[in-house]
Amino acid sequence: MTTQNTFHKDTWELYKGLEMSKQLTSGKTLAALADEYPEVVAMSADLSKPTGLWPFAKEYPERFFNFGLAEKNMVTAAAGLASTGKIPFVSTYASFLGVLAAENIRTAVAYPNLNVRLIGTHTGIAMGFYGTSHHATEDISITRAMANMTVISPADGVALAEMIEESVRTYDGPIYFRVSRGREEPVYTESKEVQNKIGKANILRDGSDLTIIACGIEVLQALRAADQLSEAGIETRVIDMHTIKPMDVEAVLNAAEETGAVLTVEEHNIQGGLGSAVAEVLMESNVSCKFKRHGFYDENSLIGKPYHLYKHYKLDAEGIASVAKEFLNK
Repeated sequence: MTTQNTFHKDTWELYKGLEMSKQLTSGKTLAALADEYPEVVAMSADLSKPTGLWPFAKEYPERFFNFGLAEKNMVTAAAGLASTGKIPFVSTYASFLGVLAAENIRTAVAYPNLNVRLIGTHTGIAMGFYGTSHHATEDISITRAMANMTVISPADGVALAEMIEESVRTYDGPIYFRVSRGREEPVYTESKEVQNKIGKANILRDGSDLTIIACGIEVLQALRAADQLSEAGIETRVIDMHTIKPMDVEAVLNAAEETGAVLTVEEHNIQGGLGSAVAEVLMESNVSCKFKRHGFYDENSLIGKPYHLYKHYKLDAEGIASVAKEFLNK
């Protein structure tokens, strides 16, 4: 079996423009790898279209399994397949995967350290009017507390594609991928060609006054906020911390030392999420800096259109910029 990495150079052709969305990435990426890796299989809980697995299901129906509305059973079955040498990719809404099926993930997947790839989609408040039961603002804290579990929150579809490929070719152990709806504008376009590697943060913008460490869809908003802050004379470093566990400790400590102020931004409860992970790194080091976590402040999210919710919680570019200014002025 060859392990030569030939997929990355074709990524831009596969995911041009808004087709880089997460909605298309999972299934297309797996289909591109399927012939080379016959052990790859995919599983869904009646949501192959909204989670993006349908291209794989269409091309490889004998390797695709639909479990209906039985997410916990799906996770346990994936563990069984992984124990026989398969690499199952399990995908459903994050509220039904990282939250509802947490016990099955911990006991059947993480505890035996199996090669199961869990893709929780529609994370944070992306489900809008579907309500708090469908919002996933606790899944980072839940999964990163599990021994053996790798936790990844890609910024866009290109990043997800690259790390899915890496997970098949070279990575061992369970992974929880946290992605949104797939309708977001891309971060990693041809003009910003940075390869995403598991465990290695990407510095997308340099600055000396402040560092914003973000993950998932907040990366793009952090970049836009940095542009606004620059107009106010605040030069901001932006780090895409796509891998929350294991974290790129060096990137965090360098940022703290070189800019003196760190703001984390996440579409997640600040209790136990990205901000808590960064805080743990800082507290266990000898580096001193100003620090603040920004996300949901230990509350259940409201119900409404996602656009309005992001604005309300100051998770859009304008909101992040205002939070950053207030933070620096204290």
